[in-house]
Amino acid sequence: MTKFVLAFIGAAYLILAAWCVVQPKQTSTSVGFNLEPGGGQSEFLVVYGGLQTALGLMFLWPLFQSDFTRYSLILCLVLHGCLVVFRSVSFLTFTGIPTTTYALAAVEWVIFLLCLWRFFAGAEASSLTTVP
Repeated sequence: MTKFVLAFIGAAYLILAAWCVVQPKQTSTSVGFNLEPGGGQSEFLVVYGGLQTALGLMFLWPLFQSDFTRYSLILCLVLHGCLVVFRSVSFLTFTGIPTTTYALAAVEWVIFLLCLWRFFAGAEASSLTTVP
């Protein structure tokens, strides 16, 4: 089940990365970014295209190497835990946040809670197989 959750999250990251690379103006506008020519475009391509591609691959990795599952799950949990905290702070700090950002926040919470669930389900399963 954990591999399925991670694979789903990984695929979602790759799809989002592709959207950011193929339609950067539409993607950035939907979350309130104004891409400045040159530097802004480059930064958006690298962070939103490159970083999200890397994350997607890290979450898909357990499909090819089973012993990587726990590491990918912890990475996903820490990453989305930080996103949830910083997104919550941003909602308390800023006004005029677009609807797309609220949708992203909801997805971040769902991913965080899924990872939390799988993390504790895995800890419970490993404690059942451990001899005291």
